[in-house]
Amino acid sequence: MPEQEEKSTKKKSKSPPAKEMSFWDHLEELRKRLIRSVLAWVTLSVLAFTQRDIIFDKIILAPKDGSFITYRWLCHLGDWLNVDSLCMKTLSIHLINYNLSGQFMTHMTISMVAGLILAVPYLFYQIWAFIKPALYEKERKYASKAVYVMSGLFMIGISFAYFFMVPWTLNFLGTYQVSTSVANQIALESYISTVVSVVFSVGLVFELPVVVYVLAKIGILTPSFLKKNRKYAFIIVLILAAIITPPDVFSQMMVTLPLWILYEASILVASRVAPKEEEEEEDESEA
Repeated sequence: MPEQEEKSTKKKSKSPPAKEMSFWDHLEELRKRLIRSVLAWVTLSVLAFTQRDIIFDKIILAPKDGSFITYRWLCHLGDWLNVDSLCMKTLSIHLINYNLSGQFMTHMTISMVAGLILAVPYLFYQIWAFIKPALYEKERKYASKAVYVMSGLFMIGISFAYFFMVPWTLNFLGTYQVSTSVANQIALESYISTVVSVVFSVGLVFELPVVVYVLAKIGILTPSFLKKNRKYAFIIVLILAAIITPPDVFSQMMVTLPLWILYEASILVASRVAPKEEEEEEDESEA
């Protein structure tokens, strides 16, 4: 009897405290969250629009010149390690604009991108606030932490992309020539799209542990699958690093190592989730 009472109290504690919402209530709540998210995005985009000199001269266009902080740091590191290929100080990409409205549209686009990046933590919070009523009390505690984890991983990802992936990508693509008789004249639109795509794609890649956690939680992804395909993932990471970095082992490892740590962290996350699911299934079968 005490065991049955204990099980019944556990089941009661699992029920969500919030009252059930109707379909229209869910739609209304979603509408509120979307409006708040869009307003935050627009507000931060307008703020970024007013800071044109900082956004472009200090941030977006900075990696195209050899005086960028990453190039200077790599040169010092290359001198210390006696690795000449690390120094990319001679890089100088000249951009041209061939559309009448090109510079204005670029200003608008980058302002919206900057506003979106700045609004990401708030957007994650709105997603959590929307799903919060449907979660159990224990799940709410973990979900609230996920907001900080996802925001932190995304910011780390775009920082890594901006300071490491973008400079090496520009150095490779901006100086690559099929012939010395063909000079590179790079369009502003092409430069911007390359920088934005690299930054956003790497930022999303850094969300891999969170995605793995969710997939492992619902049983789609298992630690054994990730371990089994570890060698293929390593080859993909090596190929990516070899494409964007100079042809030396040290440079490739500087890009490979963080991405590989991310993959190994995803395996650990899946391993922590899977045993819990198995234990819960065993407890239910015993009951």
